[in-house]
Parts: sequence; structure tokens; C-alpha cells
Amino acid sequence: MNTPLTDTQTRISIRRRTARWANHPAVLGDGLDFWSSGAAAANVVMQLARPGVGYGVLESPVESGQLMRHPWKRARTTATYIAVALLGSDADRAAYRAAVNVAHRDVRSGPDSPVSYNAFDRDLQLWVAACIFVGLEDCYQLLRGELAPEQVEGFYRSAFPLGTTLQVRQDQWPATRAEFDDYWNAACARVRIDPPVRDYLLDMIGLKMITPLLRPGWSTLLRFLTTGFLAPVFREQLGLRWSPGRQWCFEHLFLTVAFANRFIPQFIRQAGSYLYLFEVRRRAKRGIPLL
Repeated sequence: MNTPLTDTQTRISIRRRTARWANHPAVLGDGLDFWSSGAAAANVVMQLARPGVGYGVLESPVESGQLMRHPWKRARTTATYIAVALLGSDADRAAYRAAVNVAHRDVRSGPDSPVSYNAFDRDLQLWVAACIFVGLEDCYQLLRGELAPEQVEGFYRSAFPLGTTLQVRQDQWPATRAEFDDYWNAACARVRIDPPVRDYLLDMIGLKMITPLLRPGWSTLLRFLTTGFLAPVFREQLGLRWSPGRQWCFEHLFLTVAFANRFIPQFIRQAGSYLYLFEVRRRAKRGIPLL
């Protein structure tokens, strides 16, 4: 039985963040500002840190979903799923669920797999949804300030479609935010990144999937952002180093970004997510495959 970890091990620590500037009822979809893409690679690391997910991705026979072979398509598919789950209608979610289910039906462990897994495993899907929630919550509070106590529960409940858009039942989600924190700390105790998955993730962070001409600079920035958005338990598993000086730079970078974010209209900040949602609806209407 794994011993649950503590918040200091499972969540990033931000000592300086922007002052709160939006007092309306907060929902997770508000966290889809385009700046949140800076945390995308960190979220992939978090999800794959659970062995059943890590080996499921590593061994997946779905060619079009291979991140290292089709990085832009894979990124677009994930971003579209989040947009549909958080911004779409029930009909949008049902259509996308059907499309994802087709892609997932062959993703299951074989006789030679190091661990047992199945893409339809509700517990693994809850873990992935929880990772996305934690990542978007971190982005939201960096860009818009810490959630007020009266906003916390509503913000948390708005995350449920991240799992229920697939096979996760609503009653699988911990009922309250405090219970979610207990779930998260216990689930993080099961994190384990084996060497094959670690190599895969380090190649991703090093941008080994793109032309070498574009790697300098971009890979350094991606490594910095990814490490900053990872809690200690994930950094340690991946062997990534961090320091107080880098933490200072990370926090002040987002203080600057958050200040600029206040003056950008929401329809611009979230345009990408709504374009993904529009494309899903267009394809569904015309009978074009969604993935």
C-alpha cells in the first residue's frame, strides 16, 4: 500500500502570483487562455507518470496518435478534447466520445507489456482528467490570481466533464475539493516513470520530434516551462533539476504574463479553444471523422 504524499510534494508552490482580478463565479473553462499551452508538456509528463498510461501511450498501435511521429496532430487532438469537454454541449461531447472510443479500442496491454492497462479503464481515465484539472488550475491561478474560498467548489465541479466526457462516472470524482486533494496525494504515491517512458518524455521535452534547426532556444524554453509546471514528485521521477533562482524566474515570468493577460480580450485569449470546438461541429455536421 503506497503512503499518500503531501501537497508540498504533489503540487507546485507559487509564492508570488498576480492579484485576483476576476471576481465572477470561476469555472475551469476560464483557464483556457492561450498562455496555458506553456503547461502542456508538463501535463503529458504527469499523465504518463502513471505506468498504465505511460506504457499505454508508448505501446499504442494508433499511428495517428503517436506524439513523436505526429506532434501537431496529437497536440491538436488533446486541445480539442479539452475544449469539447469544458466548452461544448452534451451533443458535442457525445460525438467526441464516440470518436475517441474508436481510437481507444485497440489500446490495451499485451502478453509482453510490463504492466496491465486498458484505455477504457475508468481509474486511469480519472487520473488523466485529474492531471488536466490540476494543470489548468495552476495556469488559472497564475494568470488570474488565487481562487477565492467561495469559488473553489464551483471551479472544481466544473472539471468533471474532463472525465465524464469519456467513461468516468460523475460519482467517481471525489465529492468535494478537499476529498480531491486526498485522492490526488494518494494517487501521486503511485507515480512511477520507468526508463522507457522516461526516455520518451525527455525526447518530447527536448523536441526530438521536430527538425534540429528549430530546437535551440525552443527546447531550452520548453524544458524551463515544463519543469516549472511540475510538482517535485514528477521532477524527481524524471530527473529534472530546479533551483530557487529558476523558481524566481518562473514566478516573475508569469507575473508579467498575467499583467499583459488582463488587457487582452477573452475572445482573443480563448480563440484557439473555440476554433477547435467549431471544427468539431463542422466535421460532425458533414460526417467527417473527428480524429
